[in-house]
Amino acid sequence: MNKRSFLKSLAFFGMSASSFLSSAKAASLKSIDFDSSDFWEQIRSAYKLKPDYINLENGYYCFLPEETLETYIQHIREVNYQGSSYMRSVQWENKEKSAHAIARIVGAKPNEVVITRNTTESLDLIISGFPWEKGDEAIMANQDYGSMLNMFELASRRYQMKPVRIDIPMLPESDEEVVAAYEEAITPKTKLIMIPHIVNITGHILPVRKICDMAHQYGIEVMVDGAHAVGHFEFNMSELNCDYYGSSLHKWLSVPLGAGLLYVKNGKAEKIRPLFAPYELDRPGIANLNHTGTHPVATDLAVIQAIAFYEKIGAKRKEERLRYIQRYWSDQVRELPGITVNTPKDPQRSCAIANVGVDQMKPSEMAKKLLEEHQIFTVAIDGAGVRGCRITPNIYTSTAELDQFVKALKILSGNKS
Repeated sequence: MNKRSFLKSLAFFGMSASSFLSSAKAASLKSIDFDSSDFWEQIRSAYKLKPDYINLENGYYCFLPEETLETYIQHIREVNYQGSSYMRSVQWENKEKSAHAIARIVGAKPNEVVITRNTTESLDLIISGFPWEKGDEAIMANQDYGSMLNMFELASRRYQMKPVRIDIPMLPESDEEVVAAYEEAITPKTKLIMIPHIVNITGHILPVRKICDMAHQYGIEVMVDGAHAVGHFEFNMSELNCDYYGSSLHKWLSVPLGAGLLYVKNGKAEKIRPLFAPYELDRPGIANLNHTGTHPVATDLAVIQAIAFYEKIGAKRKEERLRYIQRYWSDQVRELPGITVNTPKDPQRSCAIANVGVDQMKPSEMAKKLLEEHQIFTVAIDGAGVRGCRITPNIYTSTAELDQFVKALKILSGNKS
């Protein structure tokens, strides 16, 4: 089988025969409001849902709709069938096609994006490869992801640089309040600021462009942890004006486990030292940072199908739906006594993710009771000033399920009606 036939055999640019919406039907649904029950019931039917509990923990891993899963299995079979012939011929070309597709949906240039295995790998490549000198400083937040904070600690041990931690205002009144929190920590030794695009434990979306513009005035670069952003809400990388960006595609884009994104603004890659030696040293651009050895290439191929599913729904429609279902439950409990919502009220400062706590209950106990007494699966968060459960519904989540969640919160907090 030649290269051209092989690409076609993988249905690289097509939709699977089991697609939940035909092209014509999808086109006719573009005018339907985001809260149309008929449309979202069709979306829900595209997933195989476990009946044992209501899953409100999609933040760790958003499992695949059935058509993406089936195509992924086809890719595994085809790669296995081709064996070394595939690995020695078109694997890199196909991975590049997937990377270019990701660059398109995030508004980056094709040569600024590579596919990694996850956000941790993407950001670790930058932190470990940054040209640190003794005494350099980097600013980050206590609410940042723990593995990233630990990677800065390792960089401190290796290079004698200094991590500086701040607290992100949990319920800010303005963007300027968030920007100021970072600016106040800047010193002449600051070389890099890490910020979350969306805080993973609270769902707070930060004013990334304003922070980047501020930092650049001081000659400081900005690295963005966008683990939960891609496929969640719309943004344009060029408009963010950041220098480095990492994301996990297995979260809100619903790519199989083992796919992430690394963005490096043109002209920045050469200063980063590769973590793994590539086949060819000192390659120009971001490709010099993207060698990890033999890896599961079928995951790279599945990116195309995941994007097709995402675009059939519509990026804006998905964002609006996710914001709607978060506000559907959080607005019902935000003002109730004994309940604390740890997510900003301003609808533009959050989307699907939110965090809620029962004041007289430890988060671990709250999560346990939600599962055992109400059959609702979520995750406890107890640290960095945040006490509660992170709630992450997905587009298949129904308002009826969220009604059950609201009822459970009222029972746990003593607000029985």
